[in-house]
Amino acid sequence: MDTKILLENGTNELEVLEFVLDGNAYGINVAKIKEITPYQPVTPVPNSHPSIEGIFMPRDTMITAIDLKNCLQRGVSKEGGLFIITNFNKLDIAFHVDAVRGIHRVSWENIIKPGATVSSAEESISTGIVKLDNRLIIILDFEKIVADINPETGLKTSEIDEMGVRSRSDVPILIAEDSVLLNRLIVDSLRQAGYANLIHTCNGQEAYDIIMDCKKKGTLKQNVQCIITDIEMPIMDGHRLTRLVKEDEATKDIPVIIFSSLVNEEMKRKGDSLGADAQLSKPEIGNLVRVIDQLVGNK
Repeated sequence: MDTKILLENGTNELEVLEFVLDGNAYGINVAKIKEITPYQPVTPVPNSHPSIEGIFMPRDTMITAIDLKNCLQRGVSKEGGLFIITNFNKLDIAFHVDAVRGIHRVSWENIIKPGATVSSAEESISTGIVKLDNRLIIILDFEKIVADINPETGLKTSEIDEMGVRSRSDVPILIAEDSVLLNRLIVDSLRQAGYANLIHTCNGQEAYDIIMDCKKKGTLKQNVQCIITDIEMPIMDGHRLTRLVKEDEATKDIPVIIFSSLVNEEMKRKGDSLGADAQLSKPEIGNLVRVIDQLVGNK
């Protein structure tokens, strides 16, 4: 299956691969997918997490296989089905699914937050829901799934501890991050690194509304001197936010840092074309601080 459908940069759209588990529809951002392959036997890993089926080595690359049914508390997958091989946070991971239905182009505006329509297990590891052809597709939070299995893949907040005591900076920084946990971790890490003047929002639209309000009031410099944004967010994604900021004469000189699990070579090219000043993979919280230091200075 072709998972490389091209999207114009900054249009606030994404391609969602729909797959099936136990007859239920789930989704993953195509930007995370390297390839889709038939299931193949794996080598079990002793004393591993219950959701890890094992490892296998297509083309001499060791890949961990995760049983999504187990993650969703729907039992254990049997042999057969497909592996969706992904790459995010600089990791190659395969997710075992029953079948794939196809790829849909959707707008982030049409993705809603999970609620009573999903189970508690699904709600804890989903980022949103999209309705297509009278059925609901639950978009799973694959970063959280992996971090729950192996916390070492999450934000490396220990990197901030290693920086030691730093001077305080009042440079105003605007953050757009939809994950409640990651939003808090980023804010806590930046505060520990000395950046005390932070505004945090849960999507690109909220951040853009603040920028436009400051522009209208003539208070941009006082309130927004740096923007940190995720890519995947409901309502407005980070690429759209970057494009809007960089196309506006009043805001184009504000540094924009894309901080996302999706930062690979292809996504870097997209971010560069939109004018992003820096792009970093999400575990690299120490590098994020160093880049902020370079762009706005910790004074």
